[in-house]
Amino acid sequence: MKRKQADSDRIDELIIGILKENSRVSNTGIATKLILSESAVRRRIENLKSNGRIRKFTVEVSDRGMSSAITWVSVNPSVPTKQVSEKMRSVKGVEVVYETAGQFDVAAIITGANITDVNQFGDFGR
Repeated sequence: MKRKQADSDRIDELIIGILKENSRVSNTGIATKLILSESAVRRRIENLKSNGRIRKFTVEVSDRGMSSAITWVSVNPSVPTKQVSEKMRSVKGVEVVYETAGQFDVAAIITGANITDVNQFGDFGR
């Protein structure tokens, strides 16, 4: 039984790998690559979504002409870092937020049409 589960897990990982490369590939395309039926691929993807392994499908866009920066934030000890991180995620231009260990509590990647837009992030929370 363990071998069957390991084989199933391996197939799921292969499906995830294919979707990471191209989230627009059809179930039929995945099925052809893995020598599975389309319905088996569809069922596996639904299971991966329902158990939280696949959270979302995204679009990757070109950011040519865009400016970006990493900003580091120290959080007041009286405010939970998670609360600050969640609020930062809702700010326009914030692409990614990481809670960190060390001198700073949060790191965020910010993008904008130009450096002026990126620098306006510094007004967050004021």
